[in-house]
Amino acid sequence: MAKNIQSLERAAAMLRLLAGGERRLGLSDIASSLDLAKGTAHGILRTLQAEGFVEQDPASGRYQLGAELLRLGNSYLDVHELRARALVWTDDLARSSGESVHLGVLHQHGVLIVHHVFRPDDSRQVLEVGAMQPLHSTALGKVLAAYDPVAHSEAVEAERKTFTPLTVTGLDEFESVLAETRARGWGADVEETWEGVAAVAAPVHDRRRMPVGAVAITGAVERVCEIREERRELRPELITAVRECARAVSRDLGAGRF
Repeated sequence: MAKNIQSLERAAAMLRLLAGGERRLGLSDIASSLDLAKGTAHGILRTLQAEGFVEQDPASGRYQLGAELLRLGNSYLDVHELRARALVWTDDLARSSGESVHLGVLHQHGVLIVHHVFRPDDSRQVLEVGAMQPLHSTALGKVLAAYDPVAHSEAVEAERKTFTPLTVTGLDEFESVLAETRARGWGADVEETWEGVAAVAAPVHDRRRMPVGAVAITGAVERVCEIREERRELRPELITAVRECARAVSRDLGAGRF
């Protein structure tokens, strides 16, 4: 069995100590409570402070929890609320469309799948919760990059890899795709990430009308698309369905009508 990293264990214990009891603690209090040398405790506190997890009061020199922990905690709660609010609507979307449905959020320069509803048939499928998808080529990623400034910056600054001959990698062309996504309110991926696979996605907003995720229908290109003038285009009824699902989840999150 791999050994735990002692410095991380001590940092975690320090954060738990600051989270309970008195609002602020001095270096001596922290060191004695955790049975640490003052130098060791100070080094850990300095690192936590640099990362925003701990703050030091200038007047008293005492330590308290930092704002970064609040941000991370809110992010955790936001994702879980998003998933909870989306459960019924994504189930309905999978049933009505006959295709797989994914719910994704921005995470570490990509799209993290936080919920996945299987295609409602008897085919063998793999649960993709926890999987990462690229921002620049997937329908989920394009929607996030189009509506979320942080996602946009990450997609623009990162290397945009070529996955198929249809992947858009050039900056100007990619920005045009995002502008089109914002104008029509949904994002598309027709064999840009995986050959033979197409997807359509729409943004989910919270009570602040901020983009917090995206929902997508994904399936075989011959089912999700139709041929128009020798071009494969997403089926209009699927675009409507995914947009209605995203609006319903947004309303449940307090966003009102979009």
